[in-house]
Amino acid sequence: MIEIPSDLHPDLVPLAFLLGNWQGAGVADPPGEEQCNFGQEVVFTHDGRDFLEFSSHTWRLDSEGRKVSPLESEHGYWRVKDRKIDLVTVRDKGIVEVWYGELADGRPQIELATDALARTGASPEYAGGKRLYGYVKGDLMWVGEISTPDKPLRPYMSAQLKKVVDPREWAKDVKDLPDDGIAFFK
Repeated sequence: MIEIPSDLHPDLVPLAFLLGNWQGAGVADPPGEEQCNFGQEVVFTHDGRDFLEFSSHTWRLDSEGRKVSPLESEHGYWRVKDRKIDLVTVRDKGIVEVWYGELADGRPQIELATDALARTGASPEYAGGKRLYGYVKGDLMWVGEISTPDKPLRPYMSAQLKKVVDPREWAKDVKDLPDDGIAFFK
């Protein structure tokens, strides 16, 4: 069940399924690098204005699933009006993107494509991308494609993320819950 916060801007109700802290793993195939498994944390928040704030951090995983090194970080702002999505992102690799897309009719699914981008001189070659996000059986799943000036659009990253729930959220009615939430379970 998707909860809609009472202070969520009315335009953002169709994106309420994104809200929260999500964690999981996926597969990355960065251009010019070796394919790897990665871990990811994504956070979608709001402050009552007409956008969702978004941050994503990914890191390479070893064969046992332990963090090895940072992979990519991204921050952005999501807006929606009449199922049309605008997303502006900035990546740690020196790339700023404007994405446009649409929320699927009757389903929590979003398809986006880059419309404009800017990159620093030190950033990797990049010509654009596509993304698909979907809320499937309580999980947030996504897949991204990337193109470079000399290579057409191809799969780049995909992940399955689970919502991380703070015990204080589902135990709101429990009196005397400690600040760290841990003693409650002892």
